[in-house]
Amino acid sequence: MTVPPPPATGQPLARYAAAKRVGDFVFFSGVIAVDPSRGQVVQRFDDLPADVRAQLGETGELSVDVFQAPVLVQSWFVLNRIRQLAEQHGGTMDSVFKLVQYFTDLRDYPLYNRVRRLFYPGEPPVSTVVEVSGMLPSREVRLEVEGTAWIPVAK
Repeated sequence: MTVPPPPATGQPLARYAAAKRVGDFVFFSGVIAVDPSRGQVVQRFDDLPADVRAQLGETGELSVDVFQAPVLVQSWFVLNRIRQLAEQHGGTMDSVFKLVQYFTDLRDYPLYNRVRRLFYPGEPPVSTVVEVSGMLPSREVRLEVEGTAWIPVAK
């Protein structure tokens, strides 16, 4: 049996659109932290570039990083992907005015919120936070984020 290659960066893992424009609004499907080049959930600091790891607060202490890394790394990965989608549609992260965040454990929210401030240093977006029992494709997925952006159609 031939295994198909993993999807290209940012492509959904199933049959749905990553984003859809409706007039001046762009709706982003829920994004999870799966590295499409490896087909694996990102969970460790070394899954990210070194400059990002420093921003997220990697300590180098296994006893700290092993607990904080999964949610910090997944938070950055997901929000960075939403930023990339906004840019592909002609906007910026400031264009993304609403986020719906799904967590398998709400105790992860403070660490996620710390990462979200990197993407929204000024006014935060409109936000909904929901706890869910689990997410696809794996129990390793700690959060999923969907967004709504206002990006006027170029005329």
